[in-house]
Amino acid sequence: MFDIIFLGTSASAPSVYRGLSSTAVIAGEDRFLIDCGEGTQRQILKSGIGFKRLNHIFLTHSHLDHILGLGGLLSTFTRWEGMDDIHIYGGKYTLERVKILLDVVFSGRSYEHLITLHIVKDGEEIYRGKSFSVVAFTVPHRGPDCFGYQFIEDTHRPFLAEKAQELGIPAGPERAQLVRGKSITLGDGTVIEPEMVLGEAITGTRVIFTGDIANLDAIEAVASDVDVLVTEATFLREDVDIARSHGHITAYDAATFAKEHNVKHLLLTHVSRRYREYDVVSEARNIFSDTYVVRDLDYFSIRRGQPLQKIDYDTNM
Repeated sequence: MFDIIFLGTSASAPSVYRGLSSTAVIAGEDRFLIDCGEGTQRQILKSGIGFKRLNHIFLTHSHLDHILGLGGLLSTFTRWEGMDDIHIYGGKYTLERVKILLDVVFSGRSYEHLITLHIVKDGEEIYRGKSFSVVAFTVPHRGPDCFGYQFIEDTHRPFLAEKAQELGIPAGPERAQLVRGKSITLGDGTVIEPEMVLGEAITGTRVIFTGDIANLDAIEAVASDVDVLVTEATFLREDVDIARSHGHITAYDAATFAKEHNVKHLLLTHVSRRYREYDVVSEARNIFSDTYVVRDLDYFSIRRGQPLQKIDYDTNM
């Protein structure tokens, strides 16, 4: 149901190998951007996904390594791509900083007819797709109004075609109506209820993006039992005191949470250039084996009832 393309995976400042924070999420026909660090628009082009329909942007917090790329990206969207329906979501303080960037981009010209800013609240459904929703949740970090985002696939009840055939339900709109949860009446007057032709409910996949976070236990109610947890690994355990003082967690913290709270897959990003990637991987996988330390342009596919799949693709397409 969800595809994740990591556009920038470095913490605070870029490295030779990693750009600043940004992630694209694709859900059917819908496309989203989570954070927009410096250089994001070039990474979008390099990834091959392009700009089309990438007009919903979720910001986790106000720090510049997560929002500074908005200026250039929005200039491209509005001047070269002709987008006129852009939506940016975030906390109040974050959007105040975004407005400063917009004033630079538009130089006093009105942009309200092109760009809508949405202040999000804890537990609020901020987007409803065809078969999924996006819900914001509060995250502890440095400063006010920090948020994570939860992508939730709708619960699905499979249509039992063989049972429908036995009951004499013709293929066509009658079956579609039953799938939508509405009863139908056959030509002989028999009333068919949805319960008669729908299987047991199958829970949809859940993917959580925390952004920068000081304490995963603070989001235990949201992140437990999740299919994919995307969170930070800014520090190693040897520097836990520095991590705490800067409102971050370690790779050890993330892996321990995943192990203790029934997380199926752990994807670690926001990696500091002070560490070797190997050391970050080792610290996490020694605790929770199903961990990836992601790199720029890594592409993952999440489908109901299937294991997480890392996709190899041509970034020169």
